[in-house]
Amino acid sequence: QPHQPILSSPASLCSFLSSKLHLPSQILKMARLVGTWNLLETENFDEYMQALGVNFALRKMGNLAKPTQHISMDGDEFTIKTTSTFKNTEVKFKPGVEFEETTVDGRKVKTTVTIDGDSKITQDQKGDIDSLLIRERVDDSTMVMTLEAKGVKCTRKYKLQE
Repeated sequence: QPHQPILSSPASLCSFLSSKLHLPSQILKMARLVGTWNLLETENFDEYMQALGVNFALRKMGNLAKPTQHISMDGDEFTIKTTSTFKNTEVKFKPGVEFEETTVDGRKVKTTVTIDGDSKITQDQKGDIDSLLIRERVDDSTMVMTLEAKGVKCTRKYKLQE
């Protein structure tokens, strides 16, 4: 009977899979955020959009939108598709590799995405107005997204679609 590893925690599972699949363990840790997430509630979004310089009409549409985020991974590349009745976007990235991004509000930024722990990703956007987007899975079915620009913070709570 061959010895089977004991996979008692997400960390041991990531370590085991990393050794077998030859992928960095931080990429495997990101798998906890993979899925389809539906917006439940939002706080301070209008103020965040104002800090970014978004005009009144676009802010009104943005406040009415209830986006869904589809987070997927293919090897060491991740995709975040955001869909709503207002606008759809898609961002593809490799952790730690800077890329050019056009944000939902039309800003051109240089973005770097990093992975922190087993359930948190940070999207650091540098441009005329810098912004920071943090997605963190806080329990089995909830992801909290924190958006920050010019010292203004917004919190958006998402539920995992089953």
